[in-house]
Amino acid sequence: MADPRGFLKVTERVDRPKRPVPVRIMDWKEVQEAQDRGVLQKQAGRCMDCGIPFCHEGCPLGNLIPEWNDLVWRGLDAEAVERMHATNNFPEFTGRVCPAPCESSCVLGINQPAVTIKQIEYSIGEMGFDEGIIKPFVPQRLVGKTVAVVGSGPGGLAAAQQLTQAGFTVAVYERDDRIGGLLRYGIPDFKMEKEVLDRRLDVMRAEGTRFRPGVEIGKDITWDQLKRRYDAVVVATGATLPRDLTIPGRDLEGVHFAMDYLVQANRVVAGDEVEGQISARGKHVIVLGGGDTGSDCIGTANRQGAASITSLAIGRKPAADRSDADPWPMMPRVFEVSTSHEEGGERTYLASTVEFVGENGKLTGLKVAETEYLPDGRRAPKQGTEKVLPADLVFLALGFTGNESEDITAQIGAELDGRTNVARDDQYMTNVDGVFSCGDAGRGQSLVVWAIAEGRACAAAVERHLLGSTRLPAPVAPTDRAIDLSM
Repeated sequence: MADPRGFLKVTERVDRPKRPVPVRIMDWKEVQEAQDRGVLQKQAGRCMDCGIPFCHEGCPLGNLIPEWNDLVWRGLDAEAVERMHATNNFPEFTGRVCPAPCESSCVLGINQPAVTIKQIEYSIGEMGFDEGIIKPFVPQRLVGKTVAVVGSGPGGLAAAQQLTQAGFTVAVYERDDRIGGLLRYGIPDFKMEKEVLDRRLDVMRAEGTRFRPGVEIGKDITWDQLKRRYDAVVVATGATLPRDLTIPGRDLEGVHFAMDYLVQANRVVAGDEVEGQISARGKHVIVLGGGDTGSDCIGTANRQGAASITSLAIGRKPAADRSDADPWPMMPRVFEVSTSHEEGGERTYLASTVEFVGENGKLTGLKVAETEYLPDGRRAPKQGTEKVLPADLVFLALGFTGNESEDITAQIGAELDGRTNVARDDQYMTNVDGVFSCGDAGRGQSLVVWAIAEGRACAAAVERHLLGSTRLPAPVAPTDRAIDLSM
């Protein structure tokens, strides 16, 4: 008998018939579109130029939002691009993939929809390239100091560009075959086409930044060798260790970390051949985790032609509106629907995973139960509510636990904090003189906007260390609180 709440006894199974794979008309092009100029200016004109613009507080970069809103409203594109780049190296990235905490802090949001700040930011970035406003900034002189940046995600790229423009000779090392880190291989093209990344890298090359893809520090070059070769080293390797789910059946074929799946899909879209690619075509897919990575898995599986897609979350469904626990201008935890969710799939909350079920070593289903909240606040599967969902693929999108730090610890003795991040002081320097840590490598998993902010601040710290002073901006400190995405 089925439980009236929809959960089944453990002996029962929810069967979903194999459906013919539908003909998909979905491509991998970006789903975000530019706004009509009139709509864009109307939105920018809604900005009230507040006496206290709380949108600044919501943005770790300290973007000058009322200023460039006013410039967009007046049609002064070049000036808007200049004001945007005064605080943000890559508005074309953040305008696509940042969750826009600035909009949650918009004063208009107290009693009406906030200004569409993210869309305006995206449009400014596109104006800069489309109208030829963005040009390489080549320093007039070099300062005679060299810096190695390890990792080419948003934090590393921001640090590299700041230092290059300040006259340092900068080389960016990346272990993958292409530059970009998770911007390249972690974010699907339907959220950010890679031409967007490549055109920015072309600007950075013209400015003088040198890129070294396909070089793994710790293996191809030791950390000690790198440290002796350069005057300073910036560790921007990200937080790449995924959180696992150690329940029975974890070793079954068909259970994968989300990033393994997304990286392969991105490589195929880029034209690479991936032997044994994980494909969702014609399969029942379950995604564990309700964040951006889980959403990206849903969008990717839809484009590959999955037979069904189910997203499971262990907790309660978030409220539609901000709660008293998240008052304005804090970023609220509310129910959100991404474009991937709109494209198809089921979303289920209060679902605790119990066991991966399989036959002959292959995944066939996922046993789940209703989540029960215990008196001490812990969550646990509720006895008697188990059911088995059919599943050919399960993707674990449960966040990240830290960075791959064994080599840097063993080779130069860099210390880690309690969360396996590369520990640093209030000037972003590790316990090793001249070695700095920024972005997710030092902070833990967070937003792209925090990575850029930390990259800018770390660049200022490097310049101060090598030259005795700095004129570079430092928008955030290592101790500033970021949104915790690790749970």
